[in-house]
Amino acid sequence: MLRRLRFDLYARILRFPLGRFRRMSQGEIIPMVTAEVEPLGGFIGDSISLPAFQGGTLITILAFMFIQDPILGLAAISLYPIQGYVIPKLQRQVNLLGKERVRTVRTMSDKIGETVSGVLEVHANDNARLMLARFAERLNRIYDIRFEIYKKKFFIKFLNNFLAQLTPFFFYSIGGYLVIRGELSIGAMVAVLAAYKDLSAPWKELLGYYERKEDARIKYEQVIEQFDPPTIMDPALQTGDADAGPAESAGIRSSNLGWIDDDGEMQVEGISIKIEPGERVALLGPPNGGKEALGLLLARLVLPTSGNLNFGDRDMTVLPEAVTGRRLGYVGPAAFAFSTSIRENLLIGAMHRPLIEAERDAAAQAVAKRAAENAAIAGNSTDDPHADWVDYAAIGVDDAGGLSKRLVELLDVVDLWDDCYQLGLRGTLDPQKRPDIAERILDARRSFADRLAGDPSLAELVEPFAADRYNSNASVAENLLFGTPVDGTFASDSIAASPYVRQILGTVGLTDDFLTMGRDMAATMVELFADLPADHEFFSQFSFISPDDLPEFQALVTRVDRSGVGGLSEDDRSRLLSLPFKLIAARHRLGLLDDAMKLRILEARRAFAENLPSEMANAVAFFTADTYNAAASVQDNFLFGKIAYGQADAPARVGKVIAEVLESLDLRATVIEVGLDFEVGIGGSRLSAAQRQKIGIARMLLRRPDICVFNDAVGSIESAAQNRVIDRVLAETEGRTVIWSLQHPDLARRFQRVLVLRGGRVVEDGAPDSLDRSGTEFHTMAAGS
Repeated sequence: MLRRLRFDLYARILRFPLGRFRRMSQGEIIPMVTAEVEPLGGFIGDSISLPAFQGGTLITILAFMFIQDPILGLAAISLYPIQGYVIPKLQRQVNLLGKERVRTVRTMSDKIGETVSGVLEVHANDNARLMLARFAERLNRIYDIRFEIYKKKFFIKFLNNFLAQLTPFFFYSIGGYLVIRGELSIGAMVAVLAAYKDLSAPWKELLGYYERKEDARIKYEQVIEQFDPPTIMDPALQTGDADAGPAESAGIRSSNLGWIDDDGEMQVEGISIKIEPGERVALLGPPNGGKEALGLLLARLVLPTSGNLNFGDRDMTVLPEAVTGRRLGYVGPAAFAFSTSIRENLLIGAMHRPLIEAERDAAAQAVAKRAAENAAIAGNSTDDPHADWVDYAAIGVDDAGGLSKRLVELLDVVDLWDDCYQLGLRGTLDPQKRPDIAERILDARRSFADRLAGDPSLAELVEPFAADRYNSNASVAENLLFGTPVDGTFASDSIAASPYVRQILGTVGLTDDFLTMGRDMAATMVELFADLPADHEFFSQFSFISPDDLPEFQALVTRVDRSGVGGLSEDDRSRLLSLPFKLIAARHRLGLLDDAMKLRILEARRAFAENLPSEMANAVAFFTADTYNAAASVQDNFLFGKIAYGQADAPARVGKVIAEVLESLDLRATVIEVGLDFEVGIGGSRLSAAQRQKIGIARMLLRRPDICVFNDAVGSIESAAQNRVIDRVLAETEGRTVIWSLQHPDLARRFQRVLVLRGGRVVEDGAPDSLDRSGTEFHTMAAGS
């Protein structure tokens, strides 16, 4: 039942009108679906079993007592009416406080979420004390409410206990009187008293059940009232199957169209327009003039409150999302990126229903079948999330190969090609899953090496890896491992603490040398950086020690000079040993790594690889000239070396050569495919706003909707790229209807028709050239832009 309730609540979130999300934040919605309904799950079973069992027990005991003697039976229940009258009244007060507590906790959750989202502003404006003061006030309010609840609850318990102890007084007084009068035998009296002892347990359980029931009722009502807005979408519109819909070449027609938002504000009114199939229409107007609202209406993301809106010969307001969500496309001013890869973010626009069953072995198939059966029992979705949901037909491709090619094409349309290329170079590739790409990158590695070898000016830009040679442009840790750490076992920040690494250093006699080197590095850093401010750029460029740790290392150097490395504590030894591993000879030039030391580190490299325990075998992906390194980036696999320090513009020059080699081998698109697997982070936090917007545009274009609505869709894209993206999108959507809400009137000249809105009404309608004359709104806006 809890599973069913949570599913229903989540389904209702998907049907909320858009205005609802301006009134309810994530901080309010998430606790309701997760924490607030959790107690209901525990109560659901008891709601039937407990009153049936305990109530039956109570009735049985009372029946026995009345059979023994009706007067004693009445004495046993004489105080029940008082409890039945007083306790509900007190419980109602607890209920009211409980509702207030739930609302207050929700508000606190909302403020926590707001703080997380706006933490940058808190730091920038020194608002920490203000935020803490406000949060403390809310905690105090919750404490006061809880204290009132506990006082009333404990008074209820006191009353129940008092009355429970008072009842035996009536037994002994009334029963004793009857025994003295000879109207009741002592045996019957003893039997009734024994029965009464058993009576208190079910009665207390039922009283506790009543309190839990009221608490569950409050939680349920508080949740349901938030999830049942009056304008919630009909579930049939969201989950209904796609019907034929209007004709393939269908336009949009509205008559006296109007929309009043949830705040009662008129956004558009009296709009009567007809947009023909394949027409290109620009929407212009001042902010809040109605163009944004009209875009939402034409995409059927909000429902009109008056007038008619037709898609072809069909009433758009009653079409299921299976039609509108496939044949109408919409991109708003702030496209959202889901916490997955770029590829998945693009494909989600064409993932409407499961089309191809997931491949599973017999055991996995049995597990999936059982999960589907349980989902059906709980009223959940029985669709398989692991099936192939991609609608290849809607995209216009036949298979996965065609899909990858199409995705790369769309990246070029939205000017995201170079971004994905750079992400692909920094990304990783699993050679087990994509052996073809891994092999082609190895071919590129060999071509790149030949290119460097044939040009002395390029050869000095990269120092290649070699098993028998120290790489001066790599750190000591990288030279020791001669590979890429796969997990945290040998991570650069913790490698000095690894017992196995300590063992290897001891075996080859490097421990004391590394401690001495660490002392010299610390002393140099203290001497050079002691008088620099903490934000000085030299700290990030050259220092191995953070400004905050500098005083501790200064004291550490003093201790070493006084007692030598032999007298150091284990913590001090770990601190000193961590420094040499960060040293890059070509970059730092401290004169601490002579040829003899490099040879000893190479000796340690061989010992490290030869003696690596089997349980650590997968902790490092070693460098091998003919093998793709799954833990390293695509660029690192391509280079198989380190870019040299001290060479002018070395990264840019190397990047240019990489691009030329990839282009010559027709591998640039392959690298971009790797970039498509880049994880964008929560809400696309690892991408810029412009990159998220471009993904939103490409996502919509991928499924080729008949009508494309762009609501200020390029506003967050850099100015230099806006014209380019619009031109490419218009070329991509040739023959389809495009409706584009624009901020800059000059961009409207690319469209066949312009609608100018002001005050929620269309005040001008015509071709750009016909509207660009003195006295028109369009001319005034264009002249002022």
